Amino acid sequence: MPFIKTISYEESEGKLRKLYDRVKGPNNNVDNVLSIHSLRPHSLTGHMTLYKAVLHNSNNTLPKWYLELIGVYVSGLNECNYCVQHHSEGLKRLLNDNQLYDQMISCLNSDLTITDGLNQKQLLGLKHAQNITLHHAQINQKEIDELRNVGFSDGEILEINQVASYFNYVNRMVVGLGVDLHGDE
Repeated sequence: MPFIKTISYEESEGKLRKLYDRVKGPNNNVDNVLSIHSLRPHSLTGHMTLYKAVLHNSNNTLPKWYLELIGVYVSGLNECNYCVQHHSEGLKRLLNDNQLYDQMISCLNSDLTITDGLNQKQLLGLKHAQNITLHHAQINQKEIDELRNVGFSDGEILEINQVASYFNYVNRMVVGLGVDLHGDE
């Protein structure tokens, strides 16, 4: 149960109902991470715009599964079980390989010391996401140069930064407002 009031699909009207109609799932279910915005529908619009631009834009060049993996990792670092659960399911679907999925989750759970399933470039990108989350004030040009040296373009470095930053925002909103999985499908 969230810490603040939310408006259900059945209670919604006007602009909120129109937004809910765009994001609802089966049985008019609106994920709790979205309904938490119900008192300020304009923030739901902003959230969805940012989410789609950062994770699901066709102009991104990093694989969708890798962006999802960054989200799962950042959410774990932030102790946001809601986002870990949701995005782990998305990662699993994108990989379509249970063994590879298990290897990647083991890597994340071992603070990137078990590296099966990920190459050095991918690990360094995850380390950068970790630094954005836990040590953002310590990031410097050297770290960015190391990302370039392993083959990330500046646009891909931007993608990593955007995904990590997006999840830091959402994780803090979800945890700070008590959003849980109850009722989500």
